[in-house]
Amino acid sequence: MSPASDIDLFAPIERDIVLEVRTSKMKTMPGLKIETGIDKKICSGRIPVSFIGLDADEHDLVFHGGPDKAIHGYCCTHYPTWQKEFPEAAARFNCGSFGENFVTERMNERNVCIGDIVSVGDDGVLLQVSLPRQPCFKLNHRFQLKNFAPNTYKTSRTGWYYRVLHEGTVQAGDEIRLVERRWPKWTIERVQEYLHRTQDDAAMNEELAAITDMGDESRKAFERRVEKLKAKQKRAAAALNGNGEEAKEKWRDFKIVEKKTQTPRVSSFILEAVNPDPEAGEMQLGSHARLKLPNGLLRSYSIVSGTPNRFELGIALESPSRGGSAYLHTTAKEGDTLQVGRVTTDVKPAGAASNHVFIAGGIGITAFLSMLETHQKIHWESTLHYGVRDATTEVPFRERIEALGDSVRVRLYDGAKGQRMDIGAIFRDLPWNSHVYVCGPTRMMDEAMREAKARGLGEDEVHFEAFGADTTGDPFEAEVTSAREKDSKTLNLKVGAEETLLEVLRKHFGDDDVPSSCEVGNCGTCKVVLRSGRVEHRGTALLDEEKREAMLSCVSRGIGKIAIEI
Repeated sequence: MSPASDIDLFAPIERDIVLEVRTSKMKTMPGLKIETGIDKKICSGRIPVSFIGLDADEHDLVFHGGPDKAIHGYCCTHYPTWQKEFPEAAARFNCGSFGENFVTERMNERNVCIGDIVSVGDDGVLLQVSLPRQPCFKLNHRFQLKNFAPNTYKTSRTGWYYRVLHEGTVQAGDEIRLVERRWPKWTIERVQEYLHRTQDDAAMNEELAAITDMGDESRKAFERRVEKLKAKQKRAAAALNGNGEEAKEKWRDFKIVEKKTQTPRVSSFILEAVNPDPEAGEMQLGSHARLKLPNGLLRSYSIVSGTPNRFELGIALESPSRGGSAYLHTTAKEGDTLQVGRVTTDVKPAGAASNHVFIAGGIGITAFLSMLETHQKIHWESTLHYGVRDATTEVPFRERIEALGDSVRVRLYDGAKGQRMDIGAIFRDLPWNSHVYVCGPTRMMDEAMREAKARGLGEDEVHFEAFGADTTGDPFEAEVTSAREKDSKTLNLKVGAEETLLEVLRKHFGDDDVPSSCEVGNCGTCKVVLRSGRVEHRGTALLDEEKREAMLSCVSRGIGKIAIEI
């Protein structure tokens, strides 16, 4: 093999050699319970090629394999570069480390184009380049480098996938020959520029969405992006024309089609849209819905399953209740109609983590149940620590928790038996490259925050989901300007000890000009611009660097006098 310095990766190429052919059986990843097909070994002799890939090659079909990902190609000239960039893991960067089937020396992301048709050897095998490889957390785990995977697409050293157009056999030493180039503008590297690095170029997204030879995984991502950009442009145009309709919260009627007692304190409600929205899309993980109750109250509750047109809530009867949970438990019945506004989520998928550790108490399970079920389906290593007052009577959605089975490690702590969750021990014993999710009573949240801080975990390693928040405090003044109003005058508003800034803003500007959703500091919908002054920041939606220029109007409080813009 020639040294990397001898090879110009940008040089056009129409022929190369398959240096190695590799396949693997599924096996358990070291230190995890999940299985992977990444550990591919060199094959000798002729290997049959079918429309689903190489003979005896196994994949985790959630993310790999299938007609669009039948064969993975990778340029071995990248490995010396990886070794130099990550010397602590240099011994792990060798041919086959990326789980490739075909090892080549000169073909790479800079001279291979989407849609390229190539022949391999002389037994009739015909392949087509279908997708750039999308890296996942398994690369982080394989190389024992936290958050390594994004480096592969940032530098366009991911490899690419082939679909099989004609079956046959291949072996090491076969020549790869370019037969047809349908999309000469679109090298794998250039596709990745707009797939990952420059995502907001409307013209490029539209052009990429129209490449019929691109596999569904990437092409549909571009299609979704085009639709989102069009919707954003429509909203911007409406705002420019002075039409605020697009910015207003839209309230839809939902009927309670099922009300079920889960525990003495928790009831579940299935809500179904009276007029379903055909363009609603998919429900995001960790979502919560904002409800407008007939008694005038606005409340947000976690969605435990469903779609934007039909979803299930789990609601605990608070003691004392502020009115929302009491109404739903004692007055609301099947057949009643409720209004649903914003459905939002503040959970960012932690795709780079090797392990996902959930800490929940009581009704806190509703924030994470749909995520745990998804993790089970896509084979993400997950552990649930769940504490309840009495495991005999106080476990809502028991069947669904039990159905998580062996895929998710479930540790149940029964308060009636004196079992206490040791949060300090959980954080102390976190497996390598873990992401932690916490939702439960205030004492549990506070302890988890202390432990996370003490162990130096970053904001991108822990997610806190609050169900309640302390919003009271010393009175303060807010000097407010509105970016939405031309020639806006500055208002001086007073916020009382028992009021929130959000409540005061709504009295003067109305609900539509001051959006919110969760109202406990999780989601960030109520964020306002901080122009000057000191703030006692509460909630978890803002990163530390954001707190210098923004605040959460639903929970955070000014100190003395502040100036904000909405």
